[in-house]
Amino acid sequence: MTVDTIAPPSAKHRMPIPDYVPAPLVRDIDIYDLDGIEEGVHEAWKKVQQPDTPPLVWTPFTGGHWIATRGTLIDEIYRSPDRFSSRVIWVPREAGEAYDMVPTKMDPPEHTPYRKAIDKGLNLAQIRKVESDVRAVAIDLIEGFAAQGHCDFARDFANIFPVKVFLALAGLPMEDAAGLNALAKEMTRPSGNTPEEQGRSLREANAGFFAYVAPIIAQRRGGTGTDLITQMVNSEINGAPMPEDKMLGLVSLLLLGGLDTVVNFLSFMMIYLARHPETVEEMIADPMKLQRGVEEMFRRFAVVSDARYVVEDMEYYGTQLRAGDLILLPTALHGLDDSQHDDPMKVDLSRRNVAHSTFAQGPHRCAGMHLARMEVLVMLQEWLARIPHFALEEGAAPVYHAGIVSAVENIPLVWKV
Repeated sequence: MTVDTIAPPSAKHRMPIPDYVPAPLVRDIDIYDLDGIEEGVHEAWKKVQQPDTPPLVWTPFTGGHWIATRGTLIDEIYRSPDRFSSRVIWVPREAGEAYDMVPTKMDPPEHTPYRKAIDKGLNLAQIRKVESDVRAVAIDLIEGFAAQGHCDFARDFANIFPVKVFLALAGLPMEDAAGLNALAKEMTRPSGNTPEEQGRSLREANAGFFAYVAPIIAQRRGGTGTDLITQMVNSEINGAPMPEDKMLGLVSLLLLGGLDTVVNFLSFMMIYLARHPETVEEMIADPMKLQRGVEEMFRRFAVVSDARYVVEDMEYYGTQLRAGDLILLPTALHGLDDSQHDDPMKVDLSRRNVAHSTFAQGPHRCAGMHLARMEVLVMLQEWLARIPHFALEEGAAPVYHAGIVSAVENIPLVWKV
């Protein structure tokens, strides 16, 4: 069963409410099937964040877990691995326990040398070296349909541009993208209507990634190539060669991160811009405002909702937590928190003190953030240079999917040639 055919709420698997969870903190929230999602993923998450919503709520869906509803908590939990561990970062728990990629499921100090291995190829200096190549990919794609006066943005651009860039950095063929994308979707939006079914789906997808990368790792160990995979698998961990099982997890994580997040972020962003031509005009009139406004875009359109594992019994923001509880961190709710941002649903290119957790925080802050920022800036610059005025086709109905990484498809854009 796919996310598209997920069971209605009445048939969802509900967990009993633990004795220590007060009834006023219980909310029926399913990360994979948000109420009101037909209006948009971010709009649906924002409905969770009402003025009287407690900072922590409990849902009986997806195995039963807490949800942090305010930016302050989301930021703080990410930065506190001593209290909130990464040993289980997916919900339901069965999916999180099946997830076997590193270093995202590690805590410091074990996590640190693996993160350094990733940063070798994704640090800001390295990313600046490939900007002209990234720009060439964007230009080639946009000019391929600009004269047509229309495109399906998700299909014709967002699903190709960051994937093509990333596979080139990893030294992998573009023809592998379809199979890898299918695995990525099962990782971030695992199919099934019970925690056990979702756990099986994720375990199979995780195994699929490992099977794909194993021969590539074997080929590139000991190599001198400059691609991301060669750099990582030949990194030392605490003065010794990286263990093979950790190589599988590390390279798989690299591909998962590069294939699903920026793809969906771009699509959410372009739906908004197609509906708000005044924001597009601001970008065109002031290139510096466009450049500074990229961070505002990341605030507004966060797509990741991962979790943390409570290390020990504690009281947190007046709520009793038990060791082993999971807390979901919907990054969208940090950027959309009206206690931190005025009119948070609006993209304000002049906004100051933009606060968000779109790239997470603390030791697990996204290693690919420099690449993501550059991809978004380059894409906007080259798109607006060729297609400055565009809109959603009349009657367009984007299809939204919620999950560990939110997604959207069916984005028909039109413009005058």
